[in-house]
Amino acid sequence: MATIKSFEELEIWREARRLYKKIIELTQRDLVVNDYRFKSNLREAAGSVMDNIAEGFERDSRLEFVNALSYSKGSTGEVRSQLFRGFDNGYWNESELNELNEEYKILASHIANFIKYLNTSDQKGLKFKDRKS
Repeated sequence: MATIKSFEELEIWREARRLYKKIIELTQRDLVVNDYRFKSNLREAAGSVMDNIAEGFERDSRLEFVNALSYSKGSTGEVRSQLFRGFDNGYWNESELNELNEEYKILASHIANFIKYLNTSDQKGLKFKDRKS
């Protein structure tokens, strides 16, 4: 497996960013744009998915990265819940809800699989590279 040198190389981060852009598009609609609190909450949750991946990667510690990925996965659930709230408010249709809900479920699964991989890895991360114990 090739060494990843930046979080931008991570497929899960790229996928989170792609989905964030979809959330931005949804929240620019006339019905949503004036619901400032809802719009802000949904955008922040979607942004948190990608931001926690990036932050965890930059900590240079496998265990801290796993912890941040756990937060990121949790934020996928928050986004999905808010997608249902938006649907219940009539901001988007059922097809849009189902499509994004499924995409966030898949992303959560990819994050979970990456966590499993990291939990079986012997790599400690750069922070602990030169430590003896």
